[in-house]
Amino acid sequence: MSERLLPASPNWYCSRSSDTSPKGVFGFGAKSSVYLVNVTAASPVIAGELKGHRERVSGFAFCRYPGQEEICASSSDDGSVKIWDSQKQATLKEHKAHQSTITSLHWSPVVKDLLVSGDEKGIVVCFWHNRNETQSFFPEPRTIFCLSCSPHNENYIAVGYKDGMIVVIDISRKSEVLHRLRGHDDEIHALAWCPQPGEEELLPRAEETAEAEVANGRKVPDGERGCYLASGSKDQTVRVWSTARGKGVMTLKLPFLKRRGLGVDPTVKERLWLTVHWPHTRPTQIISSCFGGELVVWDLTRSGKQKWALLGSSSEGQNHTRIVFNMSSVCMGESRELLISTSMDRDVKCWDLETLDCCWTLPSLGGFVYSLTFSPVDTGSLALGVGDNMIRVWSTLSIQNRYDTKTFWQGIKSKVTALSWHPLKEGHLAFGTDDGKVGIYDSYSNKPPQISSSYHRKTVYTLAWGPPVPPLSFGGEGDRPTVTLYSCAGEGVILQHNPWKLAGEANDIDKVIRDTNGIKHKLSPHTDLSWKPDGEILAIGNEDGSIEILQAPALRLLCSIQQHHKIINVLRWHHEHGSQPDASHLLASGSNNATVYVHNLKSIIETPSDTPVLVTEPYRSLVGHTAKITSLAWSPHHDGRLVSVCYDGTAQVWDVLKEEAICNYRGHRGRLLCVQWSPVDPDLVWTGGDDFTVQEWAVSKQEHTKPPKGKKSIELEKKRGLQPKPKAKKKKKPAGKGHVAGDQGGRGAEEGASEPEEEQEDVPVKTEHTPTTAAVSKEPRCRQPDAIVSEKNRNGGKGFSFVARESLKDEKQREKQAEAPVKKKKPRSILPLSTSMDHRSREDQQRDCLTLAAVRHSQALPSNCVPGSGAHIQLGLFGDRAALYTMFEEEGRSHIEGGHYESLNSLLLWKGDLAGALQVAIEKGELTEHLVAVSPMAGYQVWVRAVEAFVKQLCFQEQYVKAASYLLSVHKVYEAIDLLKSQQLYREAIALAKARLLPEDPVIKNLYTTWAAILERDGHYSNAAKCYLAADSTYDAAKVIAKKGDVMSLKTAAELALIVGENALSNSLALRCARELLTAQDWLGAREVLQAQESLLGHQLVFCTSELLHQCLAGTKLIDWGSASSHGWTVGSGVPFVDAVAVVWEREFGVSSADVDKVKLLHQQVKSVENPAATANIPIKQLLFHLSHDLTLAVLSSVALARGETVTAMLGALTRCRDATHFTLMRELCRLLLPKGMQSVSSLKAQLDHTDTHSIAAVQSLEAFVCYFQLYEMWWNQSNERPSETQPEKAALPQPSVAGLQRDAQNPSEPAAVNGTGPQDTADEEQGAIPTEEGSDTLEEEPCRSQEAMLASACAVLISETHAALQTTRSVIEEIQLRLSSMMQQHLHTAATPEEQQKELHALPESGSEHEATAASQSGASTAESTSLTSLIASVSEYNKQLAEIPEHIKRYPFPDVIECCLVILHMGRDSASALPEDLQRRCLALLHKYGTAASVIKARHKFCA
Repeated sequence: MSERLLPASPNWYCSRSSDTSPKGVFGFGAKSSVYLVNVTAASPVIAGELKGHRERVSGFAFCRYPGQEEICASSSDDGSVKIWDSQKQATLKEHKAHQSTITSLHWSPVVKDLLVSGDEKGIVVCFWHNRNETQSFFPEPRTIFCLSCSPHNENYIAVGYKDGMIVVIDISRKSEVLHRLRGHDDEIHALAWCPQPGEEELLPRAEETAEAEVANGRKVPDGERGCYLASGSKDQTVRVWSTARGKGVMTLKLPFLKRRGLGVDPTVKERLWLTVHWPHTRPTQIISSCFGGELVVWDLTRSGKQKWALLGSSSEGQNHTRIVFNMSSVCMGESRELLISTSMDRDVKCWDLETLDCCWTLPSLGGFVYSLTFSPVDTGSLALGVGDNMIRVWSTLSIQNRYDTKTFWQGIKSKVTALSWHPLKEGHLAFGTDDGKVGIYDSYSNKPPQISSSYHRKTVYTLAWGPPVPPLSFGGEGDRPTVTLYSCAGEGVILQHNPWKLAGEANDIDKVIRDTNGIKHKLSPHTDLSWKPDGEILAIGNEDGSIEILQAPALRLLCSIQQHHKIINVLRWHHEHGSQPDASHLLASGSNNATVYVHNLKSIIETPSDTPVLVTEPYRSLVGHTAKITSLAWSPHHDGRLVSVCYDGTAQVWDVLKEEAICNYRGHRGRLLCVQWSPVDPDLVWTGGDDFTVQEWAVSKQEHTKPPKGKKSIELEKKRGLQPKPKAKKKKKPAGKGHVAGDQGGRGAEEGASEPEEEQEDVPVKTEHTPTTAAVSKEPRCRQPDAIVSEKNRNGGKGFSFVARESLKDEKQREKQAEAPVKKKKPRSILPLSTSMDHRSREDQQRDCLTLAAVRHSQALPSNCVPGSGAHIQLGLFGDRAALYTMFEEEGRSHIEGGHYESLNSLLLWKGDLAGALQVAIEKGELTEHLVAVSPMAGYQVWVRAVEAFVKQLCFQEQYVKAASYLLSVHKVYEAIDLLKSQQLYREAIALAKARLLPEDPVIKNLYTTWAAILERDGHYSNAAKCYLAADSTYDAAKVIAKKGDVMSLKTAAELALIVGENALSNSLALRCARELLTAQDWLGAREVLQAQESLLGHQLVFCTSELLHQCLAGTKLIDWGSASSHGWTVGSGVPFVDAVAVVWEREFGVSSADVDKVKLLHQQVKSVENPAATANIPIKQLLFHLSHDLTLAVLSSVALARGETVTAMLGALTRCRDATHFTLMRELCRLLLPKGMQSVSSLKAQLDHTDTHSIAAVQSLEAFVCYFQLYEMWWNQSNERPSETQPEKAALPQPSVAGLQRDAQNPSEPAAVNGTGPQDTADEEQGAIPTEEGSDTLEEEPCRSQEAMLASACAVLISETHAALQTTRSVIEEIQLRLSSMMQQHLHTAATPEEQQKELHALPESGSEHEATAASQSGASTAESTSLTSLIASVSEYNKQLAEIPEHIKRYPFPDVIECCLVILHMGRDSASALPEDLQRRCLALLHKYGTAASVIKARHKFCA
């Protein structure tokens, strides 16, 4: 459950989608849910959510019967009506009696189990849920808009229709219509009954006397008392009706308020929803909505024109700003009544009807929540970027109003997808939108935002403030801004905006990156960026999954992280104020795969290399999510605590340093898009998603630890599936008189603005488009074979012969008709008017002869006679040319009116007016190929214009290839290419360009690269690579092939990069491919890939070492060894692993000590690859590969005769196993490296330079680990030799910790079973077994040495006082630092007086921490002595001095835990069979007394030494 929540917006254009219970619970429908809010006069509290509908909630109502106030009902566009228990938030009953969309719902105030609903077909359904019975009524064949049950008569229901009709029906008389109330002439939006029965005398109106005799229904008998009914309509009037007399008694016209603005014509119907409400405690007052969101109280008893008063008129900003849809009220005590209203402005407001003032406002959200960000200056100000084209700034720390929110909408006009607060200027908020706009708002001002003149072409994904880079970084301090704004958008470009001059041109930082790093190839499109908090380093995420780390201000490339192989969605740097020194260099990243990777870039940033470093291993991998990661946030209160949100609908909190999941939040219904950690409370996190909500939740209160998997994940998918899916919009006819274009007031646009989110770019889910009704209902004229089969199936196999016979009969009939002689249709005359004159009577035709004779042979023409025109048009054919042209003009006008342009063109061509014919054809879009072909006869310019016009006409007809061919005819090659390109006919465009343009023309390269980008986006990587190769973008060709990430693609990409000369890229891809093959244990394939890269010989050696290591460990069951695809290399028994590997290298790779320079170069190449430190959760395959790397360095050092480095590398491998807590592997590795145990160590020591203190210290540490394993082996053998005691099962080697010895102190007869793989895996496998004497494969010792001598020798090495002091001092410093960090965090968040804080500080040491006891003991102070913050800091300083006095070569190399070894030795000494020298025991006791001061060690010491 969330702590606080901003809900989705109440649904629009519903007559009753919200209601308030008598107990003060307000419910409203939002999308497909119902939100419940506890109403008080002070503030709202969201109590829960009713989930279950699949589509929009269209109605909601509470039961008002005493004792059942928690029961409520809802209706939905999915056709269901549900009964709910609002306290348990569970469904009680459901019915689906409606066949059409439900438009209204009401719970009878009189009958406790009667629920009434109406639909758009005019059906009224009554549902008695106690007896589960439904009854349908059909009073009128009209669309129902609203209905209301009478509060005084259980059988009366008032129904309002779309056409303005109101009927009152009696359901006890089979829906008999009591009254038809006519008066409104448009939609009825709301009906409200007077709460008081009877009809008291209201102020008489003019229309009452005029309509006194007009009856609208039957007269109610004198014995029945009527009741007033109020109605609100789109015709801008509120009417009060008498149900006793069946007529209207009062008409209230909405006032035109000044706030609507000047110049508005009151006669024009605006977008209006007129809802009415009759308060429970005020029978003489009606509340109605108005034009612009105002609420009006009408006093029905007041005389004069001013019968109304305005709610919220006492101060500005109280009213809604857009139309109001629903109102309901609740009585708080005897005299106070609160009114709740919902509006198109997405606010829910509470009003006090006594004072007419607004008590509180609950904001809501009308779109996806894309972005959340807390202000770094004004703590607690949370900015929300929402898909309803608005920004909200929420003051989350406000005490009086928990939902104190300010809304910004000016200048946005699109979804707000990115936000970022200015790091220094309070109230300055940068925003980015879905249409590519970037701007800056001043949240403390009412001014419109500043908008950048540089727009992105696609959605803005990320905004970030950072230091200026060139060219803005040039100049003095006063000449440039301290920070600039960076924006990254969907087209893959990052722009730098100058906040001082947003009207200026923004800079693309890719130019700086190219110039600084000398990059010639195309950069991968960018998808995210993140500045390190100190402003020195910029991280950029790319579409191909790579991450680039750049150093400001020149943006020099330090390293490239090739971990993700999918588009990067989010990057986040760790904060700078952590107690861990490495924490500030942690970079978390999330992509379209479900894993969050964290990289530690400390060494790369502090000691940058001359050339960019390639990072392929993460510092931590956070695995658990099941979909793409969308946002990340580091906790500002902890070290290494991260929260991630994902498309799986959950938010996950991680402990990054331990690589563990802490908690999982599942309160959202959809995909999560953004997350922020509270800047003031370390336990609170804020998340937003596509369920239109922002939720605040506590980490400590979550019951789940990890994201859901398996069935739980499926349940979440089903839960998200309950959300409404976008439907295809149906075109509806205008609603009638007064319809305004774009009006969303009609029912057809009910959710047009309430649910504007139909994600296109960042939601990869494909939506299924259902065919329209018209398409489904259309039947083909001829029955198809599949239709026949389906009909056969419907008829159970019968009727097929009938259908076949019918179709045969039809076919024969068609054949006969085809054989019959077809009468040719006479072509239409080109001179239809003059032709029609030939069909007149003979008398008229003879009169024409006389007229024609007079025209040709007489000087005086008959009156009103113009040959070729009017009634004498037919004479134009027989007169002169002028008469003929006149006839042509008449005929031409007739052709235009009839649309016969081809005939008109023929007339113009006959006339010789070719230009005129072309002009007419161009204007009418009736050009033909014939006209274009003859157009050169009119001149060159006419021909060109005709071709261009014909091209436009062909494009309109979607004949683009033909259009391009016509452009070529007028030598417009570039235009033809652009035309094909604009229609994405890239293949044709390229063919044309290469055929007609010069090879070096940049248009050809642009076509290839543009087509390649589209092919790459659609997943056609091979074709995209061909395009890049043709465009000479070889780097991009290799990258795009590798994008798929499988072995074949990586291998092909590496070979391609090698062929084209991109050697660095080829090496990187070959390594990735080899790693994939290594994972599958395809050793031959991996070597084949690496052999093609001459510069990767060092990595070939690493893979060879890895194969040999796997082969040696195959018998231990630590790994699954598959030898099907391996080399025939073997390692001899008893031969040190290092020497055996060197032999294989010399034989297979030619690497030997004869070529020392080559060996040194290989050593340098292998050493340049950095592997992260091992953790307890590292997979065994990854650990083995890292060990292979360390062992390769050891072998190379051995071949180069650098014995000191050999020892150091071997020790590093053993240390990596210890850090991974895999002690079984550590023992096996020790056996491989030192097969003769101490004899092998002595041999190594003899080869070292004794003046080299570091080499001697390293071999001593190596010797100590060998002795450590001998010590535990002797302890095990000693335990096995006790016949009287039960022998435990074989256990793995012990984990070096005092905790295990504490357990042994309670049962000292058994040795400590250790950790490595868990006790269940250690019973019968070699992984954890220390073999007995028979068939022993343990570390070989000198045969002449007795057990006592071996023990004494081992103890002499392990009992090192210098190392004991070092280990204890480091432990004490670490514990004191942890305590200091805890104290600082505690006092930062404790609002106490200085006296209380000092008192608390003095009281802290009395809590009994064992670490504090250790510190006090080491300093010689009493454990009861109070410690202050100052003394703790002084203690740390003192211990650091002691630590500095210890030689560096001692501190550099790891050593077994000395205190642990002392305890084991003393434990073994208790057995009389083991004769330990007394001086040895005394040394152990002395070390324990001096350094073993921890509580756990003291307890174990008392047990072991008793």
